[in-house]
Amino acid sequence: MGIVFKQSLSNMVITYVGFAIGAINTLFLYARFLSDTYFGLVGVILATSAILMPLLALGVPNTMIKFYSSYSDKNTQDKFLALMLLLPMILIVPLAIFSYFANDLIGAFIGQRNEIAENYVWHIFLIALAMAYFEVFYSWSRIHLRSVFGNFMKEIFARLAIMLLLFAVYFNLISVDTFLQALVGVYLLRTAVMKLYAYRLRMPRLTLKFPSNLKSILTYSVLIILGGSTAVILLEVDKFMINQFIEIEKVAYYSVAVFIATVIAVPSRAMHQITYPMTAALLNSQDQKGLAILYQKSSLTLFITAGLLFILILLNLEDLYRLLPENYRGGFYVVFLIGLAKLFDALLGNNNAILYNSDHYKAILFMGVLLACFTILLNLYLIPEIGINGAALATFIAVFIYNILKLLYVKIKLGLQPFSRETFKVVFLLIIVGAVFFALQFPFHPILNIALKSLLITLMYVGVLYRFRISDDVYGILSKYLNPKK
Repeated sequence: MGIVFKQSLSNMVITYVGFAIGAINTLFLYARFLSDTYFGLVGVILATSAILMPLLALGVPNTMIKFYSSYSDKNTQDKFLALMLLLPMILIVPLAIFSYFANDLIGAFIGQRNEIAENYVWHIFLIALAMAYFEVFYSWSRIHLRSVFGNFMKEIFARLAIMLLLFAVYFNLISVDTFLQALVGVYLLRTAVMKLYAYRLRMPRLTLKFPSNLKSILTYSVLIILGGSTAVILLEVDKFMINQFIEIEKVAYYSVAVFIATVIAVPSRAMHQITYPMTAALLNSQDQKGLAILYQKSSLTLFITAGLLFILILLNLEDLYRLLPENYRGGFYVVFLIGLAKLFDALLGNNNAILYNSDHYKAILFMGVLLACFTILLNLYLIPEIGINGAALATFIAVFIYNILKLLYVKIKLGLQPFSRETFKVVFLLIIVGAVFFALQFPFHPILNIALKSLLITLMYVGVLYRFRISDDVYGILSKYLNPKK
């Protein structure tokens, strides 16, 4: 357990550092060093690449983690790993050929509303390819219980490299076109470095002889494509579709607002690294009582932390937008709707871990596909009608329905639900704190205003949590600092 705890702690620190670098890039450097049009173009390229990535990876990252430990002899492991390296090529090769011969057709489709996007088909494909094989090599290292380096490459390397490239644009060392080409190079380099690290852990032996359970492997891989694609579509398809219907500059404004709201999800990403293996262990041991306790505790803890971040962001949003260029200041409803969706995700606790580690994962995958299609239809209707607010509303509606279905499914199939009396106490606390500080506005510099208001909000919020002991876990952590002698 020592190596698991150590790597979980390291990964949590890396995630937060990476998110901080991403915040600097998204909120300040992109908005000031690139024009709105090119910032929007970068958003379209990366979002479209992310949508393609699960398809090109062909489910291999998850398949590798699920099946590798089931093989005990080295020869079968080599056959399996060789298959994992070759499997993505089933779609990559034909799609590459199609992209080559249909480049103009694809470009015309992507650029039907914004012509600037039509010249970047290969940028999109190469970044998607790099993303896909990066995940393959990252999983390669994870099955050998080495996740920290891969997490560093995933969360920090690309963002840090992009930061340096943005400064190079600002100081006229490179042009914007060169920046876009270098962006492709960053993702390819990241994958190459990850490949070298993975092969250092275990060098593959390429063979066309595959494991005897090939059918099970392929079936699982195809199903996981559905799950991975669903998650990415819910996160990224809105940016792609904004480009299809309105000005590409709006992708930039939307990206900034979404990034601000995504801060709410950071605690969930950190906690899930711990709750996923714990959930799997409880399911395998059929410990229903322990699973019920973990479900409610993870929900309450994440709701408390995400709730605080939610009100901090909303109540400081006016001052935060004063720090950004004027064009980026109109995203209140986007931040509110996406933030509310992230808050609902947090309220579900380890719901996803329960579903994906149980025997019911197939049902939830197909359910997710239906919701992904629904998301696309909502975007098709709402974006032309109300612009970026429509994209945010489409995402919120889809996430809300998807989460309700997952809650009901776990309740019906496993008899579990995440809510307790404390959940409703936190809801009441969030409403009270929000109402108290809604009209409070200091007349100082925005940074000082944000610092003062955040301090007051946090003191009141944490004080009430501690005084009324709403969560035993949170109370225990606070007691170590507020009452160390107790």
